[in-house]
Amino acid sequence: MADQIIGLVLTVLGLWYLAYAMLRPEKF
Repeated sequence: MADQIIGLVLTVLGLWYLAYAMLRPEKF
């Protein structure tokens, strides 16, 4: 159960990071 929660959190953070990078390409 804990592994599933950790995986879900990492997935959400990863997607958010990719979205942020695409919205603000000048910072990367």
